[in-house]
Amino acid sequence: MTLHTPSFGFKLALFLIAISAGAASAKDVKPLKVKVSARAGQAQGPLYATRADAMQFADDLASRRSLDPEWVRQAIGQSRFNPTVARLMQPPARAFVKNWRVYRSRFIDPVRIQAGVNFWQANRSTLARAEKEYGVPPEIIVGIIGVETIYGRDTGSFRVMDSLATLAFDFPSSHPRAQERSDYFKGEIEQFLTMESRRNADPFEPRGSYAGAMGMPQFMPSSWAKHAVDFDGDGSIDLWNSPADVIGSVASYFKAYGWQSGMPTHYPVRFDASRLDMDALMAPDILPTFGVASFTAKGAVLEGPALEHKGPLALVELLNGPDAPSYVAGTENFYVITRYNWSSYYAMSVIELGREVAARLAP
Repeated sequence: MTLHTPSFGFKLALFLIAISAGAASAKDVKPLKVKVSARAGQAQGPLYATRADAMQFADDLASRRSLDPEWVRQAIGQSRFNPTVARLMQPPARAFVKNWRVYRSRFIDPVRIQAGVNFWQANRSTLARAEKEYGVPPEIIVGIIGVETIYGRDTGSFRVMDSLATLAFDFPSSHPRAQERSDYFKGEIEQFLTMESRRNADPFEPRGSYAGAMGMPQFMPSSWAKHAVDFDGDGSIDLWNSPADVIGSVASYFKAYGWQSGMPTHYPVRFDASRLDMDALMAPDILPTFGVASFTAKGAVLEGPALEHKGPLALVELLNGPDAPSYVAGTENFYVITRYNWSSYYAMSVIELGREVAARLAP
């Protein structure tokens, strides 16, 4: 497939990076005069055109993906280090006590619930079509989009190219998985530039989260490439402005990670103190591991439909600060939600927001 060379169109004079691969230095490069906004999402640091490692990566990427090498060099070279992005990726300075009630209150609020009602009402037929095609119920899709961006109200103000470049080439070394994360974001740059080239688009136009997530569902470039779908059938995928594409893409994502139609996300659970083996129950964390018989033999008490559950379960613990934790028995579908964001607190917020919205819609 022949790829078109995109026009940058971002009101910057084009420049040539007068370096050979792997031999860049500040004196070799004539940097662009970039007009930088004072908004929080705008980068303030130096251009990556001065970095030999970044330029070598650009050449390698262009070769791997059969992209125009000068265009890729310009895209990466005109990206800027964003100190805010680097700071937000730093591990917390001190440990904090998780609190499910506080976390929940950030997402289950009247404004977000009403916005969810409006979104569901406006897209009822599309949500039903997504459930029919992918098996993912409307309340889960509505919960995801609401938790992520309040249905498109806040999709992020960081220039995606700057965020991805900062995290690819300057991921904070204090992070315990710095090299692994740096490699991950290099892969995201590759996916993003491939996507922008195919769309003949300006790679400096998209804005997103500080990690480079984009659109109403906050898809990373790799998720966009793998799971986004043209659900409105207009010939393109638009996760910023097409609710249908967003709904279909979220459902596609969950289906790809193993969502099982009709399966609950979790069940209530209590404990029989006389035979409770909490260490064993907690050992797998949130990965569903125990059959019902094994789960209950370790002191977890289930009732009603939970006793008929056919798949594995996990004991999900939600800390409540100084108060007693909350617990649920998580199913494989609960675990699928955590593949969107690796947090049981996040998953429960998605579930409960969707339920609150659904309850408001009920006659």
